Amino acid sequence: MAHPFLQISDGQGRRMVRLDRDLFLIGRRGTADLPLNSADVSREHAEIVRDGDCYRLRDRGSRYGTFVNGDQVTEHTLAAGDTIRLGRVGSVELVFSLDAEPSALRSSASEAGDLRQMAAILSGLRALGSGRVLDEVLTLVMDSAIEVTKAERGFVMLADQEGVLEFKIARARGGVTLSGKSFTTSEKIPREVFSTGVSRMVADLLEGDFAGDHGGTIAIGIRHVQCVPLRVSEPGAGSEMGTTKVIGVLYLDGRERSTMTSGSAAASLEAFATQAALAIESARLYAESAEKARSDRDLRIAADIQRALLPEPRHERSTCDLAAVSLPSRTVGGDFFDYLDLNESDFGFALGDVSGKGPPAALLAAVVQSNFAAQAPVSSDPADTMARINKALLRRAIDARFSTMCYGVVSPDGNFSYCNAGQEPPLVIQRDGVRWLETGGPVVGLISTATYEYETVLLAPGDIVVIVSDGVTEARSVENDEFGRDRLLDAVRHCHGLKSEAVLDLLLSAVNRFAAGAPQADDITILVLRYKGPGPGQPAS
Repeated sequence: MAHPFLQISDGQGRRMVRLDRDLFLIGRRGTADLPLNSADVSREHAEIVRDGDCYRLRDRGSRYGTFVNGDQVTEHTLAAGDTIRLGRVGSVELVFSLDAEPSALRSSASEAGDLRQMAAILSGLRALGSGRVLDEVLTLVMDSAIEVTKAERGFVMLADQEGVLEFKIARARGGVTLSGKSFTTSEKIPREVFSTGVSRMVADLLEGDFAGDHGGTIAIGIRHVQCVPLRVSEPGAGSEMGTTKVIGVLYLDGRERSTMTSGSAAASLEAFATQAALAIESARLYAESAEKARSDRDLRIAADIQRALLPEPRHERSTCDLAAVSLPSRTVGGDFFDYLDLNESDFGFALGDVSGKGPPAALLAAVVQSNFAAQAPVSSDPADTMARINKALLRRAIDARFSTMCYGVVSPDGNFSYCNAGQEPPLVIQRDGVRWLETGGPVVGLISTATYEYETVLLAPGDIVVIVSDGVTEARSVENDEFGRDRLLDAVRHCHGLKSEAVLDLLLSAVNRFAAGAPQADDITILVLRYKGPGPGQPAS
């Protein structure tokens, strides 16, 4: 009895596959009966249907057509010797024949069927939602491939973000895990397969020219090697002509000559590898997503903690009222504000801006803020307090980490003493004009020999003190202009006597209008204090 088969010629070489199904699907899809990896081949390109003793070839609406003996067809009854071309350029050519010896195909057909079954299992695993961790998927892939191919051992290597292959898992028969150090083999074949994207199937390393290149592998008794690329579609690739990328390799070897040398077995191993790659990539993406979710959750918790460390944004006293806001450019930031009662009458307040952004800056901001809370009550001299904070930070110095800071103390009689350590100069809005306050010293936490000075300014009722971080003055518009001190001054110069909360809202609105949708590049922190005058029973200066 004649046994129909296809002789295949493509980029993988020449091979044969038996037509052992009533409907035999050909296409790029990994679960096809004959999966072909070619850009000219559609996912479901064509099918061969058994009709009694006849075999009919049907095109399944492929993008680039199906040709028999040079003529494009939609349906054709095959005759022995017919040459089938898939696509335009003839990169895949099939010859229909009735002369195959069944015994030569039985073993490979069975093995290919097993691999197709495992490919379907992996496809189902991927469809379940990639809740399995990457190690579980890699173990399933390796154990399945070793069992079906009768290899003795194998490994998976995956590319890192720089495209360098990394050893991920090695397994042997019986589900034994091997360490990377114990897996002796030449890396020439897997690296070649990764770089070219072309499979290598070596039935016997002792034949041909392989012995010279793989002496170390042969020395430990290895005879056959099978290595296939792990390939996935590029993000955004089209359904038909989508490009692919190789994410790693699946390598198998053994001491016995391989039985999986037929074309159908090789094609099915590649189909298996395609589904394995998709399952591995899904698991890897899931792991990355889960890690990002954990990081996002941790950042949200850190942001909650940071907000809890800040005092209430509004504060009212008999002699003054205060309003402040801190808007990090990321989930957490490196700016802070704080205030506290120094004694029964004096009121201290500060604004700081540490170097950097994100979690490292947030941690340092918490350190600076805690040192402020500890040192401010010790002395009524702002310069002495700043020197103490500088010394405390230097005891636990972190390279390239420092903080700007402005600290002021206002007494009931209107005497306002301040020290500015590298911060944007505070602005005092008085009835007859404005004044920038620049007395102080360098940033804290950087210079051990730094010295600090303070200045005292007499505030009158209605006078406003405005302190901002450089995220305000350096805010950018969509045209990349800088907000600057002039715009800061214009926003608040006519605010004398207004409640601190109203001044804060005016300044913040001015910054937002100026930025007009441009991304916030730095943390924005503003503190506004209005002096109301001596409290009840307090003499005026």
